[in-house]
Amino acid sequence: MNYYIGLSLASGSTMDSGVAVIDEDNKIILLDKLYKMNDIIFFFENFSSLKNSKICVSVPFDRTMLEGKWRVLSKPYQLVATNKLIPNRDNGTQRHSTRGSEYFRELNESGIEVNRFDIYMARQSMHLNSCYKDRSPADCKFLQQALKLEWGFSELPSNMMPMSHLEAIIGAILAKEKNHNPDKIVPIYKFRGLDVIDIKENLNISTDVYNFERELVGKAKVE
Repeated sequence: MNYYIGLSLASGSTMDSGVAVIDEDNKIILLDKLYKMNDIIFFFENFSSLKNSKICVSVPFDRTMLEGKWRVLSKPYQLVATNKLIPNRDNGTQRHSTRGSEYFRELNESGIEVNRFDIYMARQSMHLNSCYKDRSPADCKFLQQALKLEWGFSELPSNMMPMSHLEAIIGAILAKEKNHNPDKIVPIYKFRGLDVIDIKENLNISTDVYNFERELVGKAKVE
């Protein structure tokens, strides 16, 4: 039996990294929080079914700020480098953290399939994004219910789970879909030698909904 491991990697050891392991039937085998990179390496090196596992690790944002006023989520979308009035001190426009990249590349080269994913892009592609503030309690509750209802994780509890666990489940889903439906998965770019993958379209949403969305996009382009 194959196992699918999702890791919601934090940009530093002061924040929790969530890990989720699911099986072929979407049964959750393990949910846990890890902090230090040594803890993450220890988990993978001691997971008994690692050779039968597919892994998908999130690409964490680099949370280094240009100035104290900067918001974490505004950083990936700010065109700082084009504004001469805002000097790029200490490479402050770096979008992603390289934490753990060397280890994950070595793990992939050893024969264990490892891919990366962008949490925010994956949530949009899988129709798991909400209208609430990112990682707020409301956003967390929405994602938990969406995974429960749309992706068949009926055993998720009713009480609110940590966001890192839910994001890790998204990674596990991507790893599973790449194994079962590789034609539905697309590499969007490479990060430190590994493919960052995403779903072309939500496999759980009807074709009629997608056709309707495409019609709206087409009308918008014409107008």
